[in-house]
Amino acid sequence: MTAPHMSIEIERKYDVEADTPLPDWSALPGVASVGAPEPRSLDARYFDDAESSLANGGMALRRRTGGQDAGWHIKIADFDGKHELRWPLGDGPADVVPDDVLSTAEKLAEPPFRQIARIRNERVAYALKDAAGGLVAEFVDDHVEAEASATGATSAWREWELELGPAAPTDPAGIEDLFIAADLLVFAVGGAVAASASKIGRALGA
Repeated sequence: MTAPHMSIEIERKYDVEADTPLPDWSALPGVASVGAPEPRSLDARYFDDAESSLANGGMALRRRTGGQDAGWHIKIADFDGKHELRWPLGDGPADVVPDDVLSTAEKLAEPPFRQIARIRNERVAYALKDAAGGLVAEFVDDHVEAEASATGATSAWREWELELGPAAPTDPAGIEDLFIAADLLVFAVGGAVAASASKIGRALGA
């Protein structure tokens, strides 16, 4: 059995319009340079049980291709961030949860799992680095297209995410101060803190 890679994401999401200009992230405290734009094409299929147990519990099960972390993911929201478990894509069908992933997912919800949505995302990522070259945060500009599997309803939107990196503050006060500074930069260009906590939640109208 393949053991998952485990990590935690500490991030802030923002709602923006199609023409909202990017903030000047070099003005974020601790950031000395902003990396070149890195395009990524992401394609994710989300799964849940018949009772929507994962969604109702602030969790998500997905298979995503594209980007640096392609694979099967289970995300679990907690007070300190989003805990993520990741497995390789493998060579099985895109709409069947592999046994390695299933052994964990079935502890959180009741199989069988069905596809509930497909989300495609044209992403542009920017590395925000400190003077020593450490990654303070990654900023991503996302253009999202989603389809709810049960109804076929489609939606599209643009959003931003700012995810803390290894060189970011680690204490709660420092993290909050950094996000407050980021909020002010986003507000200055017309953005707002996201109304939905996740892409899958927005795709399903939550």
